[in-house]
Amino acid sequence: METAKFVEKLERDLASVAALGGDAVAEAAERLIQALRGSASLRLMETLGEAALEISAQLPEGHVEVRLAGSDPELVYVAAEPAEVPAVPSEDGLTARITLRLPDSLKRELEAAAAREGVSLNAWLVRALSRSTAPPPRRTSNRLTGYARG
Repeated sequence: METAKFVEKLERDLASVAALGGDAVAEAAERLIQALRGSASLRLMETLGEAALEISAQLPEGHVEVRLAGSDPELVYVAAEPAEVPAVPSEDGLTARITLRLPDSLKRELEAAAAREGVSLNAWLVRALSRSTAPPPRRTSNRLTGYARG
């Protein structure tokens, strides 16, 4: 997707509106156009990123990513890979089951996060809960010790 053509259209729109105000306004608009050129491209990228997240949240599996092809972004569908869900056994070797009620909006956000990592919502929640209960890394003098889970 060529974002340059969208930025150019925004520039033309600003110049057209500024032309209604006379030469001084047109000159000021030209300076604004020069200043905003990079920012407009960045904002378009942010918009595409948000769109990819919203689309991914609505997909039954897989997710959409924004990738750069040179300086132009592409929306790419990434199919979900079958992921092995590591079971987190309890001390007695059994697997516990719980029912969790949460707002639909939060569920959609969690599903999107799981989709970005290519795992099921259940696996994502188990990992997040495991990380939250892990002991914090110990800090000794100026060194940070401990481990990280990915």
